[in-house]
Amino acid sequence: MKVGAEREKEVVVGRFGLELGGEERTQREITKELGISHSYVSRIEKRALMKLYHELYKAKR
Repeated sequence: MKVGAEREKEVVVGRFGLELGGEERTQREITKELGISHSYVSRIEKRALMKLYHELYKAKR
């Protein structure tokens, strides 16, 4: 499970430029960096964003 969470972090940090001085990258760029398919990057990103959404929703309750 740690591997999945780490991969989610890599994708979200890359997509939204969350590292120090980072720039947003496209899914295509992340695909090349991680050596995985575009559809897999898309699924990882969607899953990670849904997890964040649910955590924020729970925090507001």
